[in-house]
Amino acid sequence: MTTHAETLADKIREIAGDAPVKIGLILGSGLGHLAGAVEGVAIPYDELEGFPHAGVSGHVPELVIGQLEGVRVAVFGGRAHYYESGRGDAMRLPLEVLKALGAEVMIATNAAGSMVPEMPTGDIMCLTDHINFSGLNPLIGEPSEAKFVPMKDCYDPQLREIIAQAADTAEVDMHSGVYAWYSGPSFETVAEIKAIRTLGADAVGMSTVPEVILGRFLGLRCAAISSITNMAAGMSDENISHTHTKAMAPLGAAKLEKVLRAALPNI
Repeated sequence: MTTHAETLADKIREIAGDAPVKIGLILGSGLGHLAGAVEGVAIPYDELEGFPHAGVSGHVPELVIGQLEGVRVAVFGGRAHYYESGRGDAMRLPLEVLKALGAEVMIATNAAGSMVPEMPTGDIMCLTDHINFSGLNPLIGEPSEAKFVPMKDCYDPQLREIIAQAADTAEVDMHSGVYAWYSGPSFETVAEIKAIRTLGADAVGMSTVPEVILGRFLGLRCAAISSITNMAAGMSDENISHTHTKAMAPLGAAKLEKVLRAALPNI
């Protein structure tokens, strides 16, 4: 029986060609312009039944299929967040389609707040692990026993090494650390940031963790990079807002693009 994801994958192949996709990229707030670097075809989400509407400004609701640094990629210019619908599995169908298109690797990017004074706005961080501070999970309700997904090394060590080497090649200073998922949409309180720091996280944001859980569930190798757009609550005198996030995202986006371009051919 053909699944809806397979039907959508067939439709995408009719538009973008039959060559299998190797890597999927999910772009975070203010990072959607990276999709423009891909030589290929852009398909609006509203032409793909069941795909989320990117209801947050700073996201581009298009799937771009094509070549980037000689690698065939699928770039999701926008993502759905838990706080938009209350659904932790809002990105499940897009990732099922990514898998059906042949991808073996998913790389997520996000805008995040730093909890490390030495990692200021404009820096980037490769995720080594995460803390699901929200307590939510996109696999709640999954009927099969496949839902019991092991999460050790969920951020693939080999991919992280390739990304680290790419940062060196691109001469980009890149941090590494633990990311905490906060559900949003309100930003964290000073007390919450103190708690999250105590738990061992280095950056905090409102995405990525559900996609990595889903990615591992689907058998994808996963990696993720944060663009630091602000210092977390209580860490500075910044006026934190989504407008501020979008304004600051380009500072890290240029570094992130350099690293991704250097990494892709080696994955």
